[in-house]
Amino acid sequence: MALPLSRDVAIRVAPFALFMVLLALRGVAPDDARWGFDTRWLYGVSAVAVAALLAFFWREYGELARQTWPEARELLLAVAAGLGVFALWIHLDAPWMSIGRPAADFLPVDAGGAIDWRLVAMRWLGATLVVPVMEELFWRSFLMRWIAHPLFLGVDPRRVGVKAIVLSTFVFTLAHTLWLAAAIAGLVYAWLYVRTGRLWVPVIAHAVTNGALGVWVVATGRWQFW
Repeated sequence: MALPLSRDVAIRVAPFALFMVLLALRGVAPDDARWGFDTRWLYGVSAVAVAALLAFFWREYGELARQTWPEARELLLAVAAGLGVFALWIHLDAPWMSIGRPAADFLPVDAGGAIDWRLVAMRWLGATLVVPVMEELFWRSFLMRWIAHPLFLGVDPRRVGVKAIVLSTFVFTLAHTLWLAAAIAGLVYAWLYVRTGRLWVPVIAHAVTNGALGVWVVATGRWQFW
């Protein structure tokens, strides 16, 4: 099945593709001495660039810009699901539950081991506010519905089949090193979208997961989860 190169596809794929390209560049960036600046700030460059692209296309994301805000019970469901995914994520890290290593490490401490709170804030804000919107537009709004039908904008998320949920979640899993945790997270976010029909619900759940994970990482010093 050929991928239709429409604007509707492009505006959902472009932010995700940009983030992945910049992530790859961060992974191969030379040390700070050669570049003359702290390469950890490249994460901030990635987050700002993706946020700018999302803002530029925002009015065309009908599932976000023109959709009503979730009801109170949907918000509670999103928060509960996001916290549940977080609780599972930090425990599903056995060697057999992971594959490969992150494309770019992130350790926000100085030479003396003290936390650089500027780097922490940058990483947390990017992971909590930018990444969930970017990823849910790509993985759920676009890919999951496109698998159901190439004319994905006409697909009601509440009507997508098991095939679309499983295949999109499988590809989502491949983009993460903790594959089992990612598989569960992907299924949960997909279920939220299918159950409510509102993309804001998985976006909020994803943001809660990433936000809680960031707080936990800083509190425990388990930087490998970032």
